[in-house]
Amino acid sequence: MIRFSQLLMLVAVVVLNACSTAPSKKEIGLQLWSLRDDMKKDVPGTIQKVGEMGFTFIEAAGYSNGQFYDMEPLAFKKLLNDNGLAFTSSHTGKALPEADQWDETMQWWDTCIDAHKTAGVQYLVQPFMDAKGYGSLEDLKRYCDYFNAVGEKCRQNGIRFGYHNHDGEFEDVDGVVRYDYMLRNTDPEKVFFQLDLYWIMKGEKLATEYFKNYPGRFALWHVKDEKELGQSGTMDFAASFNNAKLAGMEHYIIEVERYNYEPLESVKKSIDFLLAAEYVK
Repeated sequence: MIRFSQLLMLVAVVVLNACSTAPSKKEIGLQLWSLRDDMKKDVPGTIQKVGEMGFTFIEAAGYSNGQFYDMEPLAFKKLLNDNGLAFTSSHTGKALPEADQWDETMQWWDTCIDAHKTAGVQYLVQPFMDAKGYGSLEDLKRYCDYFNAVGEKCRQNGIRFGYHNHDGEFEDVDGVVRYDYMLRNTDPEKVFFQLDLYWIMKGEKLATEYFKNYPGRFALWHVKDEKELGQSGTMDFAASFNNAKLAGMEHYIIEVERYNYEPLESVKKSIDFLLAAEYVK
């Protein structure tokens, strides 16, 4: 006859075994630019739907004048948290200022960084350069110096600053690939790179080669396809995810810019694709 104490021990063993074999929840983020029209119409309702899909955090694309989607930082953070989402990352930025606009631009960054710090954001990403960044190496060097300065401001406030690429960064200028030049001329302690897996493919380069050549520099990824993830059949996501540690990847974020379906449905199909992918941990 089993004693009560023995029964409790057996139950404990069963529970521990179940916990050890249960799959851990995938930490998948969403770039809210994917739902830009929905966010314009109904911020609370859209955020609720994002949380229900299984995302665990978001990357904003709606900062302006100290607010996020016309909400105060703490109010927007609370909306996210109430729907099971963390406010992990944010896209915003300013183009390279002329010398007489430097102080004004740095003041803009001070306000921006303060709002993101209040909201508890960990990563602040500039997702663009103006024409100067795609011109001469001299201007690109100025951009690198600018990003180093902004990155230092962010670092002093406990935020990491990064840059998000498109395909133009993979063009040659004076015999140098722009993206390589940026990686070599920004301080790893101040600037990380958010690699967009779709745009590097369009730029005819391999993400895995950059992971090998610049290990640890790619803290965030944008996981993107022509439309919904897996739709085109041309993206080798497995190769990138199998080299995530080498890349220094800390978080991956879905972005859907073009759609075969309504945006919410396209985003749902995209997260379902990653949830089912065995190479995504």
